[in-house]
Amino acid sequence: MYYMQGLQDFEAVAIWVVFGIAIVGLLYALVLRSQILGEDKGTEKMQEVWNAIKDGANAYLQKQFRSILPLIAVLTVALFLSVYVVPPSPEAQERFQGLNDAQLKLWIGIARGLAFIMGAGFSLTVGQLGMRMAVEANVRVASASKRSFGEALRIAYRAGTITGMLTDGLGLLGGTIIFIILGIAAPDALLGFGFGGTLLALFMRVGGGIFTKAADVGADLVGKVEAGIPEDDPRNPAVIADLVGDNVGDCAGMAADIFESYEVTIVSGLILGLALWHTTGRLEWIIFPLMVRGIGVLSSIIGTYFVKAGKTGKSEDAMKAIFSGFLTSATISAALFFIAGFLYLNTDAMNQWGGWWRLPTAVGVGVLLAIVIDRLTEYFTGTHAAPVNDVKKSADTGPATLILNGISLGFESSVWSVLVIAITIIASIFIFGSIPGVDGVERATFILYGVAMTGIGMLTLTGNNVAMDSFGPIADNANGIGEMSWSGKTDKATKDAQQIMADLDAVGNTTKAITKGVAIGSAVIAAVSLFGSFLVDVERAQKAANAAAVALGNVAPFEKFITEVGIRVDVPQVFVGMLIGGALPWLFSSFAIQAVSRAASLIVLEVRRQFKLGVLEGKVKPDYKQAVEISTTAAQKELVSLALLGIVTPIVVGLFLQVEALGGFLAGIIVSGQLLAVFLNNSGGAWDNAKKLIEDEPKDPAKNLGKGSDRHKAGVVGDTVGDPFKDTAGPALNPMIKVVNLVAVIIAPIVVQYAGASGGVQLAVWFVGLLLLALLGWAVMRSKAPAPSMAAAVEVKPAGKSKKK
Repeated sequence: MYYMQGLQDFEAVAIWVVFGIAIVGLLYALVLRSQILGEDKGTEKMQEVWNAIKDGANAYLQKQFRSILPLIAVLTVALFLSVYVVPPSPEAQERFQGLNDAQLKLWIGIARGLAFIMGAGFSLTVGQLGMRMAVEANVRVASASKRSFGEALRIAYRAGTITGMLTDGLGLLGGTIIFIILGIAAPDALLGFGFGGTLLALFMRVGGGIFTKAADVGADLVGKVEAGIPEDDPRNPAVIADLVGDNVGDCAGMAADIFESYEVTIVSGLILGLALWHTTGRLEWIIFPLMVRGIGVLSSIIGTYFVKAGKTGKSEDAMKAIFSGFLTSATISAALFFIAGFLYLNTDAMNQWGGWWRLPTAVGVGVLLAIVIDRLTEYFTGTHAAPVNDVKKSADTGPATLILNGISLGFESSVWSVLVIAITIIASIFIFGSIPGVDGVERATFILYGVAMTGIGMLTLTGNNVAMDSFGPIADNANGIGEMSWSGKTDKATKDAQQIMADLDAVGNTTKAITKGVAIGSAVIAAVSLFGSFLVDVERAQKAANAAAVALGNVAPFEKFITEVGIRVDVPQVFVGMLIGGALPWLFSSFAIQAVSRAASLIVLEVRRQFKLGVLEGKVKPDYKQAVEISTTAAQKELVSLALLGIVTPIVVGLFLQVEALGGFLAGIIVSGQLLAVFLNNSGGAWDNAKKLIEDEPKDPAKNLGKGSDRHKAGVVGDTVGDPFKDTAGPALNPMIKVVNLVAVIIAPIVVQYAGASGGVQLAVWFVGLLLLALLGWAVMRSKAPAPSMAAAVEVKPAGKSKKK
């Protein structure tokens, strides 16, 4: 309490209440966990399949942790030492007035390093614990499907809510703890907190995406297309790796992704709130975002209980139930935002800055943005809307027309998504751009703060969003467990259970696509907010550089600050930076899809090898562990090179082209990354659901209907193309964009400090830049390594000779 200087009694109490709400969210996750673990796990055969999935998932997580740990240690030291390159902020100096310069740097360096560890640790915890709970739930959902649709839906959604509450609780807990301890100096450490969470999300997104789609593509190409066996057929050696991949990609990866968005929006909001505190002298700009997050946790908990199956027990009913819970939480949140705003912000001091209603209105716009993106994504990827049914119809004329239809759908959906986000930013201009007596640089800061509040509002319902996403792989795994356990059974109870699982699986595809849409939208809003933080930090660094030069009797290097001149694209080096930023998402996506292609090639070869041994005929049992090991090794191998693109590129641009070009680089990556990510996500989702619609048709070879038909094979081809789109490259762009922005915010003051350096200092800067360029070259060459020759690999591993690892 005593560390939060300048707070009124109500504000201090509110902060501790927010802290308590974070604990409540975590406790609620524990309550749900005990409920889920108490559910029936089904037959012995179901548990056998489940244990294989569980072992594969745990093996992947352990290997991933060992791969990540050394880099976390190196970056922790780097962030600690960063305060000795660029001194702590004036707020930190004001906050710790009793410390000398050396003590202050030591304290802020430790705080930044610990915040980085906490952000990375929380992100890892959310991903790993969330995935483990999803694995625990899938067999229980499969068992519940034998009893009723409603029970299976309840278990699947509440298991996903556990991950949502972990995301909410830990994200809110971390930010609140840092603010309680550091007060107005919190942004010095919050950058470390956000960077830790974002970097871990990038690793988990990339690694999980490569694992899941290598297994999925490999299993489908050989199993469905070549051998003509059903999806999740127990004879397919890659089927367990495919089911494991759903968890490590869509549970662990997405949970970490949403968590870091949750962190980054609050980080950018507090940094811009601090800038407004300097302008207005009011702490409300900093306190209210934390209150909003607390309201969101409570609303998400309440919304959970409104997800109930209706009378029909069909997929339409499940989607309505899930959206009903989401809408309930949104309505409660919006009402509480305005109540809290009226009680806290309706003062003479705040009313002179335009009225109390502006902050809750901006947050409400963010909630509305989440709902609109939810509906927009469901329209383009849901099984009941026209776009996916058009893709399904195009299967009549083969895979080429089906793929073309899906590509055009993705292009169109990108346009509508970016227009929705543009309207949201325009709303912030209307809300904060008309404050009396505010213009110029101050007006821009207010507007960017409004954008940050929109992002905070958009992710207010993080608990619901993550629950919707985790629902997808839980339903998918439950369907797979049922397929493998009930193979050959034709009784009515089994058929009904299989239909329930198929319906939930179809809904899960849509909820995953919706959550990815929200994640992409939040990534763009967070990136725009961080762009505002970038401008604020650059201006501060430029003022510090001027002051240092004048103190030494030299001419101030900056006549005008970046907030006064802006990022001018008519300056050639700025335009070059924007071009590089616009190109980076495409290069990153290319390398991610190439990684899937290489790993899938190995899976294809392994499945073919085992089929030649007689697995299909039942002569030998499939060796599931080989495919899991191939996917795990491939996923970890590609992590470093892809991560380096996001970490090193902005540093190189800043060192060689200066800070204004770095601003252009950020603008380029935000626009290009948004359009590409939505295209990849929605095209892939549409192809997947079009295939499922064909599979749900009554099987009739004479009419070219249902599984095994030419139309189905066209659908499988489209789904296989879309898999790395929607589950690897598209989702990984979200954390990549934010890693780039956070690295830019961290490196910008260093770039400003050494701008115009001469002599030995300039040589040292250029030497570091050349080393980083060489590192980028290595990453590019590694990512472009060709996939192994299938023909050669088949000759090396003939049938009957199993290569042991």
